[in-house]
Amino acid sequence: MAAVIPFSQALRERTWTGHSDSEGAGFMTDLMSGKGTRDDYIALVAQHYFIYEALEAAAERMKNDPVAAEFISPKLTRLPAIEEDLRFLIGEDWREQITPLPTTGRYVQRINEVAATWNGGFIAHHYTRYLGDLSGGQIIRTLMQRQFGFETNGVGFYLFGDIAKPKEFKETYRAQLDAVGWDDAERDRVIDEVLVAYRFNTELFLDLADAKGSSAQIA
Repeated sequence: MAAVIPFSQALRERTWTGHSDSEGAGFMTDLMSGKGTRDDYIALVAQHYFIYEALEAAAERMKNDPVAAEFISPKLTRLPAIEEDLRFLIGEDWREQITPLPTTGRYVQRINEVAATWNGGFIAHHYTRYLGDLSGGQIIRTLMQRQFGFETNGVGFYLFGDIAKPKEFKETYRAQLDAVGWDDAERDRVIDEVLVAYRFNTELFLDLADAKGSSAQIA
């Protein structure tokens, strides 16, 4: 009899290509390699604001769901940190200066439609964002600090002060994924939704690159 693959392992294996494609988008490659500008970073943070505003509103709506509630933790909340980052990066009127890009609008709509009504969809988007922040996000923080001279201001989004041991936190999260009693069909739906989230991320990087190109032409 074949061994049953833990859901968290199946999830990683079946979404790896989508994850790699997302990380390989040109906008992020430039930003991570030192070719991007401070304005590029600010543009990324601004789009995060709209995404996490939707995701954390969904968490508030899903907090009484017995499955979703296991994954919701104030230790992960990012919106206040994003707001402080934008205040530091742009100024007190930051809210009036940012607008969602087309992909961000579609991403937010997807979160509002799926993550606020279906616990599997919520967990798919929650997993994609927060475990990514606890993993690759820490590399982004270090590089942005080095490139732009940030200390903690400007990169607070990537600082999880209430999570002393990210590796252990992620292991617990994956164990929680394995413990959810979804059948195979529901697991497939969740995996498919993670791939949707990765596609939104890739398309957002393309939007950011296009917006940067348009600004350069105007200048």
